[in-house]
Amino acid sequence: MTAHQKRPADAPAGITRRAVLGSALTVGALSAVVGAGTASANMPAKTQKRGYVDGPFGLLHYYDTGGAGRPLLLFHQAPMSARQFDFVYQPLAARGIRAIGVDMPGFGMSDPTPFVPKIEDWARIAPPLLDQLALNQADLLGHHTGGLLATDIALQFPDRVGSVIINGPFPITEEERQQRLQRLQVSEVDFVYKTDGSHLSESFRRRFEMSAPGTDPKLTTRVVVERFQGFGPFWYGHNAAYRYDHAAAMTRLKHRTLIFTNTTDMIYELAQRTRKLRPDFEYAELEGGGIDIMDQQPEAWSDVVAGFLGTNRSVAS
Repeated sequence: MTAHQKRPADAPAGITRRAVLGSALTVGALSAVVGAGTASANMPAKTQKRGYVDGPFGLLHYYDTGGAGRPLLLFHQAPMSARQFDFVYQPLAARGIRAIGVDMPGFGMSDPTPFVPKIEDWARIAPPLLDQLALNQADLLGHHTGGLLATDIALQFPDRVGSVIINGPFPITEEERQQRLQRLQVSEVDFVYKTDGSHLSESFRRRFEMSAPGTDPKLTTRVVVERFQGFGPFWYGHNAAYRYDHAAAMTRLKHRTLIFTNTTDMIYELAQRTRKLRPDFEYAELEGGGIDIMDQQPEAWSDVVAGFLGTNRSVAS
């Protein structure tokens, strides 16, 4: 072996680096091992289409199951993306729903607003999205922060909205608002990115503790990455949510509405508060599930949504 033919550290004796890199047989074998079953491991749900709309703040990214089902716009919680719905896109489609997940401005792959946004600002994304999809009207579903957005879209553009599903309403008091904004300043606005990267492990730990028992750490990893990969500051989401008066907004909502929650959601009590505020709204809850109910109980969750929209049908049909 010459000085230029050093053996790779993990190569057996007698095999040179040139032999390893130059052998078609070895390269083929390595490709087979490395590529087997991993090519789509991190791909989002197999929706029929992913696309962009020219929205009021730049490009708006969405996922679409396509088909002739009843159109339903899905708005995620902050600071995530429309990949939150990965586990329910196909179950919803199987139940007669055309599920359209939207990356809210600044999150996922959507452009951010050039200013600190309010929920009312984000609501302006709805008309151009519906127009490009050739939809005169669609139902809306939002989870946590997304539920506030769904509410305001219905208020600003009532003729473009059918029914509304608020999965985790947020009617906080003024005192609760100030408390949350104070915590937000410390935990998100003044977030410290540490040189040793420990802010990533700490973010994982906190998010994992909010999850239901048995949550796959790979899922939590994806959620934490989504927090930091958006094109806008991740604190924009909770800031917009905490400053929005959801209680006042819901008193003005005239569409048929479902309040949807699960018993171990961290804001479950606020759903009960909403039932008293709007006893005329329909109500549904699931047992357990934590903050990621769609990942924990995708079939049961999809059954509730489809049942409310009147599209529920057997997956086998």
